[in-house]
Amino acid sequence: MEAHVGSPRMNAELLLMFTLGCDRAYLYAHPERDLCVEEEYRYREVLAQRAKGLPAQYITGHQEFWGLDLIVSPAVLIPRPETEHVIETALRISGSRAVGERIVDVGTGSGCIALALAREFPEAEIHATDISPAALEVARANAARLQLETRIEFRETDLLTGFQNAYFDMVISNPPYVGESEEDQVQLEVRKFEPRGAVFAGPSGLKVIERLIPQATQVLKPGGWLIFEISGTIAAGVQELLKEWDNVEITNDLQEISRVAAAQKPKS
Repeated sequence: MEAHVGSPRMNAELLLMFTLGCDRAYLYAHPERDLCVEEEYRYREVLAQRAKGLPAQYITGHQEFWGLDLIVSPAVLIPRPETEHVIETALRISGSRAVGERIVDVGTGSGCIALALAREFPEAEIHATDISPAALEVARANAARLQLETRIEFRETDLLTGFQNAYFDMVISNPPYVGESEEDQVQLEVRKFEPRGAVFAGPSGLKVIERLIPQATQVLKPGGWLIFEISGTIAAGVQELLKEWDNVEITNDLQEISRVAAAQKPKS
């Protein structure tokens, strides 16, 4: 594993916990515990899968996001800590105004953004879209597990198609934004195992965002906000696409990389 996988000790511990159905505290409290034959077979099997590059989250079927335990599968992008900056931006912009607001999460995938918003904004009306039926199946399963299925209306559609005259207060998204020209710079396990349509967006990475912005203009209320994840590579291009919007801001992540774009639809 060390030759091919980062953080080999952490991966080995995570997969051992998965094999034994235990937590890290149990693992450390029982260093003398021997694996039975069946456990050893299962452990070697999952180690072999990880050594081939299959993400640990797809092996265990789980990933944490915003304090929520989410089901994940190869049908969805694995939620990442960087995407939590999208939630933080929405919370900061909304302040106390989220009561009664209408919010749509575009390209919901696992449902991580919509579910985090449903937890944070208990009075908001939340919608979530995805073009992939398999992704929506995962998102709905997560909503049911977290007892939030009555809070979110899921819709199979391409971006915001079918939402004309909807008038949302917020359009939020983690769209695909990696350019195909950057493919060699993307981790092999991402290229090989995560859904390509959730990662890459045309030669420059702007293909989907170029469609999302005008659609958001059509469905947002005057003064409503568009918030979406980006990368430093496309930050300048995104700012150009948002030049007709008000209060455009780019927020950096903890590594000082441009990570979230936010812009307000003009009020008149």
